[in-house]
Amino acid sequence: MHSSQLITELERILSKDRLVTDVETLRPYECDGLSAYRELPVAVAIPSEISQISAILKFCMSHEIPVVARGAGTSLSGGAKPLKEGIVLSLARFNKILEIDPANRIARVQPGVRNISISEAAAPFGLYYAPDPSSQIACTIGGNVAENAGGVHCLKYGLTVHNVLKVDVVLANGEQISFGSTGLDWPGYDCLALLNGSEGLLGIVTEVTVRLLPKPTSAQVILAAFNDIGTAGNAVGSIIASGILPAGLEMMDNLAIRATEDFVACGYPIEAVSILLCELDGPLSDVTEQVEQVQRLLVSEGATEIRVSQSEDDRLRLWSGRKSAFPAVGRISPDYYCIDGTIPRYRLASILRSIYSLSREYELAVANVFHAGDGNLHPLILYDASKPGELKKTEELGGKILELCIRAGGTITGEHGVGVEKLNQMCIQFSEVEIAQFHALKRAFDPKGILNPGKAIPSLARCAELNGVHVHNGVLSFPDLERF
Repeated sequence: MHSSQLITELERILSKDRLVTDVETLRPYECDGLSAYRELPVAVAIPSEISQISAILKFCMSHEIPVVARGAGTSLSGGAKPLKEGIVLSLARFNKILEIDPANRIARVQPGVRNISISEAAAPFGLYYAPDPSSQIACTIGGNVAENAGGVHCLKYGLTVHNVLKVDVVLANGEQISFGSTGLDWPGYDCLALLNGSEGLLGIVTEVTVRLLPKPTSAQVILAAFNDIGTAGNAVGSIIASGILPAGLEMMDNLAIRATEDFVACGYPIEAVSILLCELDGPLSDVTEQVEQVQRLLVSEGATEIRVSQSEDDRLRLWSGRKSAFPAVGRISPDYYCIDGTIPRYRLASILRSIYSLSREYELAVANVFHAGDGNLHPLILYDASKPGELKKTEELGGKILELCIRAGGTITGEHGVGVEKLNQMCIQFSEVEIAQFHALKRAFDPKGILNPGKAIPSLARCAELNGVHVHNGVLSFPDLERF
């Protein structure tokens, strides 16, 4: 369908003020947080009613027009990158908190509600929403569901999938359906878990019911400095092995420390090779005992400096550095490329040393800041996109880091999704049978493949091309497919 025809049909569903078509206004939608990959869509539709979403999807499915759902655009894997022949479906108008139910500790919200707004609305009742991505002041709950977002407190309180009870969705054919329940269980397959982390490939989220938790009566943060990155990595495993489950356990290396301290002046020791931030929460007596226990453990693991927050303001100040790490690194480099991979905790020290070795090999600085407690790495590769070939070199380094994660027994993504960034590594992590199953599941929800096509799941042809010259253990990958 010609773009003018598409726009005319969309204008019949939406008013003109809810449809963006001119190039300059389309620019903010050309990419998500992974700005290296950009594309202008034909149009951006901004519906305000579920019936409009349903009508748009029915029309697009009948004409096989790609649809990319978009929240706040904070995704870091290219999952919200438009397609030039398709449209972007913005959920910005679905921004209402529909209900706070303190008795049942739940909140019903529309997908365009910002993550932090849920906790702000629940605060008068002594409740909050636990998942707290670093982008929580901007990211939306619909995007959190799409990416199965985590945050610094996901170690103890879980990812989005562990805190969402029910999701209302419009399928590709325009049908409205609900997955999950406010009850403890529900019949049928667990499609709710399927929707979390599906990156907009299966349906458009229109409402989310989340679990609220009581605010802890006490919380303290321990900052521990180390003279060796490996020692800090080993300390992470020791804390968990001791039987203590911190609310958050984060790690930063020297480059990230210096950038952050220069940005927000949160009191980090800039001479430290690495730091750990360990938060303990719960009843005051438990927190006091655990703080003492963790301090002793950190000393025995070689910490050179230990600080404990003495007030709520002090606690928030220590966390402000970690929350500001990404923009802080952005101030010291023209561009940076954020990797998201997960490894077993006991491999932290060895993998970090391997990352530094790759950094030297590729002559690209890497700042490490990550959720150490669950092994979720976020290496930030610093580069300059204006230099010819440097983006390609950066992408190669990022791929090598992800392959390190696979070989360590981990996975190529923890909370940022696959998007377009990690399609090649999906071919390495998963077998032909597994990828074929992914495609079968996609077809069951979206038989014509209009929802966010080309994202998250690589084609078998792509995997065949990627592995065309590789034979692993004497077995050729995808032997029935043509080699390129």
